[in-house]
Amino acid sequence: MCATCGCADGAQPSLTDLGTGQVTSLGEPVHEHNHAHPHDHPHPETRTIVLEQEVLSKNNLLAERNRDWFLEHRIAALNLMSSPGAGKTTLLERTIRDLDGELPISVIEGDQETLLDAERIRATKCRVVQINTGSGCHLDADMLARGLASLDPPDESVVMIENVGNLVCPALFDLGEGARVVIMSVTEGQDKPLKYPHMFRSAQLMILNKIDLSPYVQFDTAECVANARMVNPGLEVLEVSATRGDGMDGWYAWLRQARP
Repeated sequence: MCATCGCADGAQPSLTDLGTGQVTSLGEPVHEHNHAHPHDHPHPETRTIVLEQEVLSKNNLLAERNRDWFLEHRIAALNLMSSPGAGKTTLLERTIRDLDGELPISVIEGDQETLLDAERIRATKCRVVQINTGSGCHLDADMLARGLASLDPPDESVVMIENVGNLVCPALFDLGEGARVVIMSVTEGQDKPLKYPHMFRSAQLMILNKIDLSPYVQFDTAECVANARMVNPGLEVLEVSATRGDGMDGWYAWLRQARP
């Protein structure tokens, strides 16, 4: 967890509004450390646990405020999580273009550095803001709240939150989202749900992406789905190719049901 992994040491999170070009410092993240020198001295385990509880407790309070805000404005907020390179941004690009005029979608992009993914989303004419976490490994509820203030999504719309590529820490931090979507690709290996169970246990939907590459990689789809449902028996699963379009109608039907 972040109280022990040191992901926030030296982190300088910032928010960039792609529409105006304005960059805003987000200051210290919610799970800040009180000192930045190397941890070459032992910390009592009990203190570490207390810190973790304090971090998550503060984050969860802010997440509930976000959730209330989404409910008040009848906004479907989806937290998209995956390993780097699973295809989150490509999935978003195709979704936005295919549902243009039907579902109003806006996006919050989370990455450690660069505006690359936000620029790709902006090219679809979609409203987007970029949150750069610096050395931080995930978004938290406070970052999301500030991102929403800049994004200003319309009522009765869909907000897609593309979290930092990471199958560990993003699963631990509630953002106030209405649903969690974990995206896997067939290039990752069917054992990922067993190796990273908390991520798959916390999700409502698993999208298995890049199925067009299945003939060229050693990947057992049935075993992957079985592993995921061993961790989370109620997990919905969709098989898609975001580049070719296979299976995307199922994803769009799921989105329509998620919309308030």
